[in-house]
Order: sequence, then C-alpha cells, then structure tokens
Amino acid sequence: MASAALVSIAGSLLAFALQGPPAVVQPAATTPTTAASADATAKFNAIVEAQDAWRMIVYPEYALRRGIRARAGELTDASLAGINKRQATSEQFLEELRAIDAGKLSPADARDYALMRRELELGSEGFRFNGWMMPVSGRNGPHQDIAQMGELGTFADLADYDAYNKRLLGVPGMLIGTMEVMHAGIDSGAMPPKVTVVQVPLQIRTVRQSLRETLRKPFASMPKTIAPADRERLLADFERTIDPIDTALTQFEAFFIDEYLPKCRDTIGASAMKDGSAWYAHELKSHTTTALTPQEIHDIGKSEVARIRAEMMTVIAKTDWFAADASRAKMTDDARFAAFIEFLHTDPRFYCKTAEELLARYRDVCKKIDPKLPTLFATCPRLTYGVREIPRFMAPAQTTAYYQPGAPLRGEAGNFYANTYALDQRPTYEFIPLSLHEAVPGHHFQIALAQELTNVREFRKDLGSTAFTEGWALYAERLGIEMGFFENPYDDFGRLLYEMWRSCRLVVDTGIHQFGWTREQAIAFMTANTALSEINIANEVDRYISWPGQACGYKIGELTIRRLRADAEKALGAKFDIRRFHDAVLLDGPLPLDVLEQNIRAWISSEERRIAAQG
Repeated sequence: MASAALVSIAGSLLAFALQGPPAVVQPAATTPTTAASADATAKFNAIVEAQDAWRMIVYPEYALRRGIRARAGELTDASLAGINKRQATSEQFLEELRAIDAGKLSPADARDYALMRRELELGSEGFRFNGWMMPVSGRNGPHQDIAQMGELGTFADLADYDAYNKRLLGVPGMLIGTMEVMHAGIDSGAMPPKVTVVQVPLQIRTVRQSLRETLRKPFASMPKTIAPADRERLLADFERTIDPIDTALTQFEAFFIDEYLPKCRDTIGASAMKDGSAWYAHELKSHTTTALTPQEIHDIGKSEVARIRAEMMTVIAKTDWFAADASRAKMTDDARFAAFIEFLHTDPRFYCKTAEELLARYRDVCKKIDPKLPTLFATCPRLTYGVREIPRFMAPAQTTAYYQPGAPLRGEAGNFYANTYALDQRPTYEFIPLSLHEAVPGHHFQIALAQELTNVREFRKDLGSTAFTEGWALYAERLGIEMGFFENPYDDFGRLLYEMWRSCRLVVDTGIHQFGWTREQAIAFMTANTALSEINIANEVDRYISWPGQACGYKIGELTIRRLRADAEKALGAKFDIRRFHDAVLLDGPLPLDVLEQNIRAWISSEERRIAAQG
C-alpha cells in the first residue's frame, strides 16, 4: 500500500473527485503474480488516484473543464504560499513514486509510472530556477486572464452564473497573490527582460476601461430557464464585483509602473541570470524532451534554414511576379529574395481591408480543410471548434494566432484565435498554414482527441510535451500538401515561410539565451530569412526572450514525426496506411519524443505482422 500520507489524500480527495464523471478506463495490466507486484501496483494506483483528485482541488479551473462543478466558483491560489504548498505536495508525490519498484509493475503501468515520474522530476528541477516568479509578460498575466473570464466557460444554468460571480469575487485576491509572487521575484533577482513587459501597463489600463462591459457579456444572453428574480439577483451580484476588481487592477498597475518595471532587467538572455545557463538547459530539455545541447539545436536550425531557403527560391521562380520581369532571373539569390519579400509586403492583393474580412477568410479556409480530413485520419475528434478574434487590448503584443482548448465534458468548443491588429501586416498567404496549425488537423485535432481518450489515465491527456503538441501542429501544416492546398505558389511560399520561421527559432532562441545575441541580431536574422512582417518579427523575438526554450520544441518535434513517418513508409512500402499511422501517433496522448519513437517502432513491427498474416 501507499504511505499513510497518500492514503489519506486518496481517501479524502477521491470522494470529491467521484462527484464528477465515471473514472477513466485504465490501461490493461498483466495480472500480478506475486505479493510484491500486487503491492507495487496498489501503491502506484493510489498515487495516480490521489494526484488526480488533488489536481481537481487545487486547480478549480481544470476541474471545471473536466466537468466537475463542486469548486466552479473558485480560482487557483496565486499567492506565494499557494504556489509553495502545491510544489511541496508535488514533491511528496515524487518521493512516493521513487519508493516504488517499477520493475514490479505491468508494462502498461511501468510506462505510466515513467511518464508521471518524468513530469514530476522536471517540475522539481525547474522550480529551483524561479522562473515561476515572473508570471507576467506582454503575452500573459492575470490582467489578460480577467479580461477573458467572460468568454471562457459554459453559461447554461443558474449555477453557472452564480459560480461565475463567485470567481469574479476571487479576482482581487488573485491579483494580490500575483503581486506577492512578483515581490519575491524582485527580492530573489528573478526579473523579466524589460522589453517583454513594457506594454503591460497599457494593457492593464485598457482592461480597466472596458471592465464592466467585457465581464458583463455572459449576462446578455441568459437562458430562459433562469427566473426573472434570479436574473435580477445575478446582475446585482455581478455589479458588486466590479469596483473591487477595478481597485485591485488600479493597485496592480501602480505597482507595475512604480516598483516592478524599473527593476526589470535590461539583459535579454537566460544566461545573464543567476544559474541562467543551467535554467536554459533545463528548459530545452523540458520543451524538446531530448538531450540535445544548445549548440546542436543551433546547428540543426542553421541546416534547416539553408534547406528551406533553397526551396523558397524554387517556388519564387513559379510566381507571376518572377515571370513579369525577365531581369529578375539575373538577380543574385539574395537580391531576388529581398525584392520578392518587398513585393509581398506591399501588394494590396495579399491583405484584408477589415477585421471581419480577415476572420471570414480564416473561417473559409477551415471549412475547406474539414472535408479533407477523413482521407488522412481514421479517427477524428467529436469536439467542434470556432474561429475568434484575439481580444484587441492584448493584440499588439500577441503573436499571429493561438489555440484555446475546449472542454468536451462541459460542451465547450475549442477556439482558434486570430490577430486582427495591424491588418497591413497579416498577409493572406499565411492563412492556410496557420489554420492547419492552430485548428485542424493541428492543435484542435490533437488536443481534442487527447481529451476524448478513454484508454489512458487522466494525467496522460495533458502531459507537458511542447515537442509533441507543437511538433504535431507544424507537421500538420505540411499535410496541406497532401490535401492539395499549396498548388498556388504564393500559398506554397506561405507554407515554406512558416517552416522557415520555426527553423529560425532554433537559431534565434539559442542565440539569445546561450550565445549572447542581442535583440537586434535576432530581429535581423529573422528579417533576412523570413517574409514575416516587422511587427510579427518583433513580437516573436520578444516571445523567445520571455519564454526560453519553448520555441525550439516545434521544429525538433516536427522533424521527429517526419522521420518516423519516413521510416514507416520505407518499412511497409505500398502497404503503409497514413490513416493508421496518424492513429498510432495521436491516440496515446501527448508524449515525450523518445516514448513516441518507441510507440511507432512497435507499431511498425505490429503492422508488418498484420500485413504478413494477410498474405
């Protein structure tokens, strides 16, 4: 059995957890043959159950997405004490895991044991670097969470609205807790680069200016099942939440301007911080799920940049721009590339005139992708998705797009958010690869399928594997070739542009955080090798500065998936089935790349046996 501490956690918290949906079906395990294996299995199951129940207690928003409403009116404790308490409990789970003899577990349980242990060990290793003490950037922070609270979640009945008002009551405490953590960052020297947070005060001010209007949106369409008296009470309760939130945001803004921003660092690389090189190495290991060194990643990036640049030149030669002027064939490659990029940046045919037109174009692309999916996938998610505009207050500092997962058990669709700020820098030749990446068969497809799995333990559905999730989404862009979406050379150039962008990340991220690159060097490298707009390049570079290592997961993951597919195609020849391969990649949830490789090697062997049996 597990230790007394974990038995207590499992006993007291599982009662809460069982208020939700039935427990997920666990992987089949070999029947224990000894008392030792039975004991190891019991201990591991107790830890898994206890940790899952604990997560639903300390992360109320996560529980709500799981369909459990018992704490729907609460927010995650953002205070220093709350963070430290959660970390202490995670360390306890890790200690209990390490005490188990994994050799006594069934193969399925042994793999889950290794995955859980890896996740907890990475969290333990990373916590000491204090990156968590920098909770705000131009791309994230409590002010941005507040502004989107009315958009996230289902509002189906009276209980949902009461829970929403209670969550709003918790917002001032969330802001106070965040400031406490930021004070700890000041004291310990864990401060973000100033360039990544200079826009935050304006963002906070913008949130305050539209606070009531933004947060009141759910009340504009209350269900008819809510009685008039309850409607009146709900609105009155809502109004009482606004002034305290505004007061707390005002305090947060003043703290940011007067105390925090002046102490933010002028350096940009992780290596400039205390233990910065070790922190960066840890972040690379976490996000790529490999042991690749910064130098190895840097070199892979340069190699990919050279390869894609050659493909870009071939595609440019297929365009009407190239054909329109014979002198362009005589230009050097660098001159022709620069002239073509200038043309792309200035020709109005590549730009939308309104935000509404941009969103409509993205929706049209998604509608064209959807019917193509069954030819490449045997299993498609049941959850739907939509296309939305990135909130305008945060758009100037945001990247081109992002995906917000849905909640199948709550009936909440996933959403692909597109940036409508600076329309003259949002070219239409990006629309196809971006839709493939953020929506289907990219993030929405992969994440929704993981959420809907019934044959894996719950913690397996959201393992932290940037290289898998982002690598899959980048691989999904390339599937557009097989769908017939890149016949037009400008669209094909857009695909190559996005692949080049992710390859440049390997060079720029390592350049900034390991090799002492300046922000200007990073921008110059991106400008010389991509057709991204000026604003996109600046926002992207600032993202890499504020989030060390994360951007390297994309290309490393995509290259791995492509290599595994090539190996499968070679081994299986004409019998290779792309739909079965994609099932093999996706239907075990997000995985570290080494585990994914083990899975696909086993799948290839299984396919060989199946094909041989068929004769």
